[in-house]
Amino acid sequence: MIVQFGTSRFLQAHVDLMASQARDAGQDVPPITIVQTTGDAERARRLVTFADAEGFPVILRGIEAGKAVDQTVQVRSVIGGISAVTDWPPLVELVAGQARFLVSNTGDTGYHILLEDRERPAAGQAPGGFVPKLTALLHARWQWGGAPITLLPCELVPRNGDVLRGLVLGLARDWGLEQGFAAWLESCLWISTLVDRIVSTPLEPAGAVAEPYALWAVERQPGLVMPFTHPQLVLTDDLEPFERLKLHILNLGHTWLAQQWHEGGADPALTVRAMMEDGVTLPALLSLYVQEVVPGFAMRGLGKEAEAYVETTLDRFANPYLDHRLADIYSHHRAKIERRVTGFIDWVRTETPDLALPRLEALAHSVSETAA
Repeated sequence: MIVQFGTSRFLQAHVDLMASQARDAGQDVPPITIVQTTGDAERARRLVTFADAEGFPVILRGIEAGKAVDQTVQVRSVIGGISAVTDWPPLVELVAGQARFLVSNTGDTGYHILLEDRERPAAGQAPGGFVPKLTALLHARWQWGGAPITLLPCELVPRNGDVLRGLVLGLARDWGLEQGFAAWLESCLWISTLVDRIVSTPLEPAGAVAEPYALWAVERQPGLVMPFTHPQLVLTDDLEPFERLKLHILNLGHTWLAQQWHEGGADPALTVRAMMEDGVTLPALLSLYVQEVVPGFAMRGLGKEAEAYVETTLDRFANPYLDHRLADIYSHHRAKIERRVTGFIDWVRTETPDLALPRLEALAHSVSETAA
């Protein structure tokens, strides 16, 4: 059994879709039960749909290898849903007795622990946030004599497996739980992963519209056996190259586009696709990639990988079905510049201090002036 924390359209169109495609290809894939971690009534309605044997649709739309893709896949890897708020005892039994893998994607605040959750909850009571719930569920599994488990977090947090392990161990200490439980937690496999897929639109009551491109990069650990294999699931000894490619090509490109959008009048309705079709933006972005970004990656030994990722990224930006508004991308712009642009400059300059990066430096400098 795979127990999945999070009902998001992203997981439906990523992990659930991959598991379903592996199942359709003849693999013996453990079934997935989806856990709603909050009490949101809108998301609770999805739980009934997750039990439908017919599954739910994921529509893949976009550009792949220069060709348009528009196909619907019926996802049948999920066998049911359960609420952590209203069905806590059955969830405890599920995790303690049946789960082999735990998958999560709990959003930007999923790893936050509120002050009130630092106190150990009463017996049989569901804690508030995701990390407290996970700690309580794993403690129950340990008490039941359950085997150590494999955790595959998908939150967009660097080294998410290590971070999640640290949070659970810290909360176990705060709650005064047994040393034997802490040792058991250390024997679990906390796997850091990186996910990459644009999921643009939810379908009701369940399902989503997503781009065809996807990547689930999973860091190897001794003893790790994945629940399935898939062409878009990559086992790697080092996540950093995948993180750098995404951050400094896809994300950097988005941030550069957002800066052009801001300087050009900040039309609230303008989308990435529309900018890419204006006859000016695409050549300018391609020039930035070719003249500054790819050479920077080449200096770090990732030139070929960067060239291939640039080609894929431009296909993704040109997706004729995706309305990705620049106004949304521009949010938290200064912080994004620091991580995506200034971070790239600093990373490259550690190897090649004299590499010319004039446009990237100008972008970083203009934001610094604005901040001043």
